[in-house]
Amino acid sequence: MINLDDFIKSEGSSFPGKTYVEELLMPVFNDQRDYLFHVMFDIHRAHVIMLSEQNILSKHEAEKMLEGINRVAETDVVGVCYQPQFEDLFFMMEAKIGEEIGDELAGKIHIGRSRNDMGVAMYRLVLREHLLRLLQTSNQLSEVLLAQAEQHTETVMTGYTHTQPAQPTTLGHYFLAIYDVLQRDIKRLQSAYETVNQSPLGAAALTTTGFPINRERTRELLGFDRIIENSYDSIGGADYLLETSTALMTCMVNTGRWIQDFLQHVTREFGTFLVADPYVQVSSIMPQKRNPVSIEHSRSIASSAYGDALAAMNMVHNTPFGDIVDTEDDLQPHLYRAFNNANRVLKLMYAVIATLKVNKDHAKEMSKKSSITITELADTLSRDYKIPFRKAHSIASFISRKTIQERKELYDWDVEEINKMIHEHATISLTDEEWKKIISPEYFIKIRDIQGGPSPDEVTRMIQTRNKALTLQIEELNHTVQSLIQRRKELVSFRF
Repeated sequence: MINLDDFIKSEGSSFPGKTYVEELLMPVFNDQRDYLFHVMFDIHRAHVIMLSEQNILSKHEAEKMLEGINRVAETDVVGVCYQPQFEDLFFMMEAKIGEEIGDELAGKIHIGRSRNDMGVAMYRLVLREHLLRLLQTSNQLSEVLLAQAEQHTETVMTGYTHTQPAQPTTLGHYFLAIYDVLQRDIKRLQSAYETVNQSPLGAAALTTTGFPINRERTRELLGFDRIIENSYDSIGGADYLLETSTALMTCMVNTGRWIQDFLQHVTREFGTFLVADPYVQVSSIMPQKRNPVSIEHSRSIASSAYGDALAAMNMVHNTPFGDIVDTEDDLQPHLYRAFNNANRVLKLMYAVIATLKVNKDHAKEMSKKSSITITELADTLSRDYKIPFRKAHSIASFISRKTIQERKELYDWDVEEINKMIHEHATISLTDEEWKKIISPEYFIKIRDIQGGPSPDEVTRMIQTRNKALTLQIEELNHTVQSLIQRRKELVSFRF
């Protein structure tokens, strides 16, 4: 049984209670140390520079502050551990800076700000890094999808609807569809980045400050695109978390869907894809097995990323509109884990797709089966013989059912047998050449050259258009990343 007297004694010291420390303060401190350490010092630097430029601090004071900040920023975080005399990492580091430059001067660093606006700024800076990293990984996956699409503009395969063989298409057309979905995911992540990359600094606790600070200057120094003008919104708004979470969740759900497709295509029964040896595992007992575990893990990790992002959304739900811990230290690691896992998924699938082998002959043979070109019979009867489409569809459906009943494929019928079945419904006859075209997956694909269709020429056009757009997209992202890297170098090395 629990001895309550002993428990009360252990909780009753001058420092926070043992349970409070072990179950709350210490885990929060560790997360702050692991995720927020470097951005905390960037905010210190930017704030001190701004205070000096606004003549709130003297140049001499600011120089000493920056020297102390830079020295403490070089601390090996591995050796930083929770100490009960400090409420959190922020107060510990303020004390460390005080040891370098004196407590009185260190205390002035906090003029005109609060842990509230500072905390939100730290979260946004870290999320900004995660978003940029995921965008880079998404662009890499985009490149390999386009490269594979380009290799397979004429690789015929079966397209599925409702998990059933539907119509012939090409692997290039299929990869391009995945690419286009990923591009929309990228746009959602870019939108989240724009929302995240805004500065709350200067809002202080909630209502700004009586000191003549310059919010635009700290924004500029830290590489934020704009400030969140309303100070209440700066602290109370959590939609940057929601938008980031939903963009992540949508990306992982979309990715999980085509990953599931891949797991079907690599089965012996489908046999379309062969996963390269580095990305499969053998069975401990069955020698013939080539288990596609890289794809399985990707599906599982994508679900994990989705779950962590959803947890972040749930933690914001029904919270008060203002400063509240629900949107702070307990929530942020969920998003960081979600980003890390999302990156793992996209990197794994990049490797799988880049090394994927395709059984073109088998895919082509499968596309001749299950009557999946029968739509072209209905189209031919309607287009070339002016039979109303619904009637043409009925004729094609009759022949399809007959084919299944006879346990045949369309290519097993000769044209005379087909015409005999057509004559039960209409007085027209197909030529042998027409019937060969109707049962040909290649012909089916070739004439579907409408914008967005699977025709090799149309798929090639789409690939070329997308290659140009992707090149620009990658250049813009690289410019953004390099600009932020340069901005930080200037901040860290700033001299008055």
